[in-house]
Amino acid sequence: MSTSKRIVISSDHADIELRKTIAAHVAAQGWEVDDIGPMTSESTHYPTHGEAAAQRIASGDCQLGIIVCGTGQGIMMAANKVKGIRCGVCSDTFSARMIRQHNDANMLSLGARVIGEGLALDIVDAFLSAEFEGGRHATRVDMIKALEE
Repeated sequence: MSTSKRIVISSDHADIELRKTIAAHVAAQGWEVDDIGPMTSESTHYPTHGEAAAQRIASGDCQLGIIVCGTGQGIMMAANKVKGIRCGVCSDTFSARMIRQHNDANMLSLGARVIGEGLALDIVDAFLSAEFEGGRHATRVDMIKALEE
């Protein structure tokens, strides 16, 4: 597992500008950003990008991940197929905080066609500043992990 604050960020082709804005925002907070693209607006497939980002976390290369597609749903579904990933789509700061505090989420998914840039950055901040509370939530996270076996 990486000991530095390292985060992977990815999107599909339609959401490059928001992804770059998020990457710069996160880097300004001291995170080492692994932006895995895509870098051009040529059509791509969000499952490829969701899985690639999730694999960076599953391998221990990165601690957390942020992924973006039109609604955030499709790329999140792909990421959650990778063992060890707990990714949630958030359109508000409360949910972003809760997926970290209660579900020990290691990935955040955002819908670029659902939220604007300002709200996206607030959601990212809520996600990154929250910490897993453990306790009764640890039992539930363990139950989720058991479903992967």
